[in-house]
Amino acid sequence: MPAVISREQVITDVAFTLGVTPEEISDDTNLVDAGLDSIRLMQLVEKWRAEGSENADFVKLAGTPTLGAWIAAIVGH
Repeated sequence: MPAVISREQVITDVAFTLGVTPEEISDDTNLVDAGLDSIRLMQLVEKWRAEGSENADFVKLAGTPTLGAWIAAIVGH
């Protein structure tokens, strides 16, 4: 099943997880520096997998912890 997750949804999910507004993060935001830990990353990965993303991969996302890289990985563009 192709991913049905939009760029906006990734931004919203990440912002919610970090406790900030979507406007407070950008494609260049390093999410680890912004406070994201491995437990919350795993929660996001599981959420996105449950919503149909086959590209939500913990190791890949942890290795490139910027919002823009995550959007490219999850949404595909």
